[in-house]
Amino acid sequence: MGFEPKKESFAFSNGKDYILCTSLVSSAESLRRKTHTMESKNKIMVLGFAFLAVFLTSGVKSWTGEIHGRVVCDVCADSSIGPEDHVLEGAEVAVLCITKSGEVVNYQAFTNAKGLYTVAETMPESDRWDACLARPISSFHDRCNRLGHGSTGIKFTYNRPSGHFHTIRPFVYRPSTSPTYCI
Repeated sequence: MGFEPKKESFAFSNGKDYILCTSLVSSAESLRRKTHTMESKNKIMVLGFAFLAVFLTSGVKSWTGEIHGRVVCDVCADSSIGPEDHVLEGAEVAVLCITKSGEVVNYQAFTNAKGLYTVAETMPESDRWDACLARPISSFHDRCNRLGHGSTGIKFTYNRPSGHFHTIRPFVYRPSTSPTYCI
């Protein structure tokens, strides 16, 4: 089994001149180099999978928490949600939570077209939320941007199991003046 010689060239400098060197390398030697490179890549890939398997089976249990709420405009400022009231899209809400390990995490959420906001997080079970404070930050609506009574914030203990959510009562904004049909 004969192999054709292959020419390989390279240049280097001796300080003054560049010297061009040409050498003959058999195709067998070239094939050996490629095989060695493939073996190295395979070893790296196997080590990567082994590391991933160890990480996934290390016993760290994850936990997922979720907080839901709504922001509405109390058009008549009567402290009750009725047919004249509507949800506020784009209202900003902040949720501050303290984890079981003592870390403080701050979340920012905006309401969707249905006036709903959601904050969700997946973390290790040992770092799950312990207590949270949700509070309205702002309403970007011209006619309904005054915070209603009792809507300054809601503090609560988060004791839901993983995958379950906690619902907060609605935050209420009011218009600066109520329409005449409310009187």
